[in-house]
Amino acid sequence: MSDGQRHVGVAERRARLALRHRLAGTARAASPEEIARSLVALHGTDPATVYLAVGARLGDPAKTVTETERALYGDGSLVRMHGMRNTVFVFPSRLTAVVHASTGIAVAARERANLLKQMAVGGAPDAAWLKEVEESTLAVLERRGQATAAELAQDEPRLRERFTYGAGKSYEGLHTVSTRLLRLLGQEGKVVRGRPLGSWTSSQFRWAPAPAHPELDIAGAQAALLGRWLTACGPATEADLKWWTGWNVTEVRRALKAIGAEEVRLDEGTGHVTAGDTAPVAEPAEPWAALLPALDPTAMGWQHRDWYLSPDLRPALFDRSGNVGPTVWWNGRVIGGWAQRADGEIVWRVLDREGIGPEAETVIEREAERLRGWVGTTRITPRFRTPLERELSA
Repeated sequence: MSDGQRHVGVAERRARLALRHRLAGTARAASPEEIARSLVALHGTDPATVYLAVGARLGDPAKTVTETERALYGDGSLVRMHGMRNTVFVFPSRLTAVVHASTGIAVAARERANLLKQMAVGGAPDAAWLKEVEESTLAVLERRGQATAAELAQDEPRLRERFTYGAGKSYEGLHTVSTRLLRLLGQEGKVVRGRPLGSWTSSQFRWAPAPAHPELDIAGAQAALLGRWLTACGPATEADLKWWTGWNVTEVRRALKAIGAEEVRLDEGTGHVTAGDTAPVAEPAEPWAALLPALDPTAMGWQHRDWYLSPDLRPALFDRSGNVGPTVWWNGRVIGGWAQRADGEIVWRVLDREGIGPEAETVIEREAERLRGWVGTTRITPRFRTPLERELSA
């Protein structure tokens, strides 16, 4: 490690997080699009997370639902699609081509091969039949504009065909062609999730044709995506980058070289920032708190999390699969969690009381009131329940 590398300590990393992730009071954004650009992506596996993540960062939280729905379903400036690690995210529409080329193409190829193999084992028709159904389904979707799987099957009945998926495995089950095919078409960038059938917390999505985008060079797209993420989340280690993108280490290093990333020293080893982003960053002028949702992109942003989340808190705040639940933040570190009870009350608990006094409690309660104010009568239950969230919501 070079002696010339600047050390970026925990306090500065938390300051960067506060400002670049739009969490400090002075850094809040004017629109969902601005938030998505700042974070690169919003976790979309749990539909409520998208809105809660926006609401925590929006200057006027009363506009959270209307503005996010406008961006997703009116203007189309935000798009829900498969991205890194084969996970559903919400991206700025201008980033869809980069995401598809950098992360989607390789995953989709593996998934198509796996689906054809599973269909053959499960007694389903062959690849030519699937291709015919696929083309027919896409044509139906173009005519309809948006449709659920059930609605698509009205026009293309072969989507209702069933086959045994994972025969002989612990996850063996009877699947319809529509379930597997529509997911695959999403991974291939041919369809995206449209407006849900219910409210903003609903996971019953319609499907819609994917917005047209150019086909990009994979290596160039990977460099572009990594550069955006390092701008938002740097400094980060190679392990952080490999985890977040889902790429192998060769791809990560190639992208780092392509963007001319610079090295800095972190407590856990060598970190990387974009070219020229080595200047010190001062802490926000005012202390800040945030109530972030389950799977929030800040809480899930890095593989190495000790600089903002004590390992002692993980058993209470994560489920067994590594999904983070709702978290309470104070000046750049996770100190506890929150939940919503059946009557709508927002409750929270501090688990790490180091440096937590009356001022912190006051600011946290103010954020809880801010959340109550725009959520209103909507009831939120995270898709992945964690021990503290279950306890607080009971």
